[in-house]
Amino acid sequence: MPREYPARSRGHVEIDMDACILCGLCSRKCPSGAITVNRAAGTWSIDRMGCVQCADCTTGCPKHCLQMQPGYTPPGPKKLVDVYQKPQPEQKEEAAPQDGKIVNDMEKCILCGLCARKCPQEAITVDRKESRTWAIDRSACVQCGACMDACLKFHALSFAPDDGAAGTETYTKPV
Repeated sequence: MPREYPARSRGHVEIDMDACILCGLCSRKCPSGAITVNRAAGTWSIDRMGCVQCADCTTGCPKHCLQMQPGYTPPGPKKLVDVYQKPQPEQKEEAAPQDGKIVNDMEKCILCGLCARKCPQEAITVDRKESRTWAIDRSACVQCGACMDACLKFHALSFAPDDGAAGTETYTKPV
C-alpha cells in the first residue's frame, strides 16, 4: 500500500509513450539529469531517485505527454530507473505525420519568423531582408510540430513524407 505523502510533494513524472516523439527536450530541461531518451532504441527512462519533481520536463514537452502525478517512491539502496519502450508503429501505406519532414508553402509564408522563434531545436532560420529565404536543418529537426503550431494563421507549414535527405533545406520567397 502506497505511503501517504504531504500535499506539498509534487509526486512523480508519468509519460504517455503513445504521444511521445522521443525528441529529448525533457531530458535537456531536467536539471538533475534524471531523464534519458534514446531515439535509436525507442526508449525513455527516468531515474526516480534522481528526479527532483521540479516539473521542468512537463512544461518543456511539445507534445504534452509528460504529467506530474501524485505518488511516493520509497528510497532504497538501489538505483530505481523506470524504462519505457516506444510501441512499434503499425504498418501503414502512408507515413504518419510525425514520421515525415516539415515543408514550407512559400506562397502562404510571410517570413514572419514565428516558427523559428518557437522551434525548441533552433532548426529553422528565416532571412526576411536579403535572400528572403526560410531554411530548416533536417538533422536538428525532431518533428515536434512546434513550428506548425506557431503558423496557425497562415498554415504555411505541413508534414510531408520524408525523402531521407539530410542537411539544410532552403525555400526562397517568390518576388
